[in-house]
Formats: sequence, structure tokens, C-alpha cells
Amino acid sequence: MNKIILADSQAIFRAGTAKVLAMDEDVRIIAQCTDLDRMHHAITTFPGSIVLFAASLRPDMIRLRTLLETTNSRGIVIAENNETAGAYLQQGFRGVVFRNVTGAALAECVRAVAAGDTWQPPQLMVADSPEEDMVGTRVRDRLTPKEMRIVALIVQGCKNREIAIRLKTTEQVIKNYLRSVYDKTGVSDRLELALFTIHHRVLAAAAADVGSKLEAEQAAKPHAMA
Repeated sequence: MNKIILADSQAIFRAGTAKVLAMDEDVRIIAQCTDLDRMHHAITTFPGSIVLFAASLRPDMIRLRTLLETTNSRGIVIAENNETAGAYLQQGFRGVVFRNVTGAALAECVRAVAAGDTWQPPQLMVADSPEEDMVGTRVRDRLTPKEMRIVALIVQGCKNREIAIRLKTTEQVIKNYLRSVYDKTGVSDRLELALFTIHHRVLAAAAADVGSKLEAEQAAKPHAMA
């Protein structure tokens, strides 16, 4: 049984990764961590694990590699889509996947690292192909501004109630909009929607842009009231 520690601040990505890996009978997720302290504690508590961690957590790579070596564990880096895999492999980590990794590639990476091999992503990532760019562009252009706001908040891990509060509407209205979004994207639930968005570069960029604007609006509210 391969023990997996997931460390990532993005709840949606953790949930999607756990969903994919749970389908493998030889894999058991023993810890999910949202920050570096929890990750370091989990590595110490569960030696001999495969640690799938986000580069966005910005760990001290030398310290982390030393901790992995002393606990007989192996690290797989979740890199952002605009990064390169080579730098992490040169630092001694056993595998690299990107945010837009497919479920099949993620499972393949974990199996390879568990077998003692080193795994690197193919040079041509799926989300960088013209066809995938067209899919992301087409969906982005079909979504209304309000639907895109909802998508952006779902990618951030917000629940319907929180989205309704942020957009000054009701949960039922959000559910109605979600049904429309599901139809336009071809997904069946919010987790699939978040992963679909992450996997399509153009759509992910649009959602990130809208999400940044929503965060700025939220941060400005107290100042506006004052």
C-alpha cells in the first residue's frame, strides 16, 4: 500500500487529486495538509510516504529534501502551469506534475515514483495544444459575466451560500446559474467544474482575472464603509 500525503492550499485541487488517487486500490491518502507546518509534521509522523506538494506553498526545498531523505519518503511537486519541471527534478524530487495534469497522468506519476522511478511530464502538455485552447476559449466566450464570477469563486473553494453573499443574491439563484454553467461546460458537479477550469489554460486565466477583481472588491469594502 502506497501512503500519500497531499499538501496544497487549494482545497478544490486537493479534492480532485484525492478523488483521482482513491480509484487506485494500492494508494491510501493518509494526510491532507493546507500549509508547510502540517506537511512537515505529516512527513515526520508517516515515514516512507509519497508527498505530493504544491510548489506554491514555497517550502525551503533543501530542508524539505533533507526531511524526505531522513524519513525514506519521496516528493512529487505540483508545479504551476507556467513553470518548468527540470528545475525541481534537478533538486532531487522524484516527480513533477502541473496544475493542468490529467487524472491518468497523475496516477501514472504516483505509480512510477512508488516503484522507485523518476517521472516527468511529457514535453507537450495537453492544455497547451491548440485544440484545448479552443475548448477553453469557446467555453469562456459562452459564459456570462455573472457565470464567470461564480466559476471564479468555485475555483477558490467557495460554497453556494458564500457565493450568494458575495454576489448579493440567493443560494437558489446561484444553483440556477450553476445548472447553466454545467450545461455549457459539460460537467456534472462543482468539483468537475473546478478541475475543468484548471485544465483549460484560457479559461483558468479568465477565472483568475475575475477572481482577483472580486478579491479587490472584497478588500475595498471596509475602506468604503469607513
